[in-house]
Amino acid sequence: MEEEIPSQLGTLGHPHRLAIFRLLMRRYPDRVPAGEIGAALGLKPSTLSAYLAALMRTRLVSQTREGTSLRYSVDVTEVRRTFDYLFFECCRGRPEICSPVSFPSQTGPDPMSDRKYNVLFICTGNSARSIFAESILRAEAGERFNAYSAGTKPYSELNPFAVRVLKDKGYDVSVLRAKNVSEFSGPDAPHLDFVFTVCDQAANEECPAWEGQPVTAHWGMPDPVKTEGTDAEKSLAFQHAYGALRNRIHAFTALRLDTLDRIALQRAVDDIGRQASEVES
Repeated sequence: MEEEIPSQLGTLGHPHRLAIFRLLMRRYPDRVPAGEIGAALGLKPSTLSAYLAALMRTRLVSQTREGTSLRYSVDVTEVRRTFDYLFFECCRGRPEICSPVSFPSQTGPDPMSDRKYNVLFICTGNSARSIFAESILRAEAGERFNAYSAGTKPYSELNPFAVRVLKDKGYDVSVLRAKNVSEFSGPDAPHLDFVFTVCDQAANEECPAWEGQPVTAHWGMPDPVKTEGTDAEKSLAFQHAYGALRNRIHAFTALRLDTLDRIALQRAVDDIGRQASEVES
């Protein structure tokens, strides 16, 4: 392991290779097509291929083939081994030296468990999927969570199919509006405990550095807004998106947050995204 660390750190020392690694970390547990990575970071295919090859040589990134598409993901086992080595061998396991100043305690029950948690759902347009998630969480567990949603490039209006789904299911849509993520990063913004991206494009983008290091996860799912066909076919796509998000949120609200330390909690919310993606695929 000691011989591999210099190579891994050297590979991540290049800004574009680091950007790829960070994107794949944000998209975990997804396996991301090379073309999507290149489009998100503005990299030519030949250049991207060379960077991905370097990351794979150090085993920080793994490659799988799905049909004719090559997909990439972080090798979490190797990443953990690398971080463990740095923490235990370089820092001698001293958290007072190696842990980030603003990072919450890694062990023991969450000290926030005696109050409501603030949860932010992010997608690109903030017109459908994140609006669904906000509405579902507020309606079904509003006594435990404050639910918010935002977009990295929000539309001016909510999608009418999404609004219709919510109205038909009895949700209060009067409180909903499209918002930019910048509203949640200023001095007057709520302190966020959880941040979930629900679309791949939003996860590909760099979001603000959230104050207090909230627990984050990617719960990516297809965009119903892109569905083509009749109004009935479009409406069905929105119904599917609503149902998928409701399943995720049910799994999330079932977690015993007061009994989980941060590491266990991070693993649990990652698993919700992974298991849901496997079912949908």
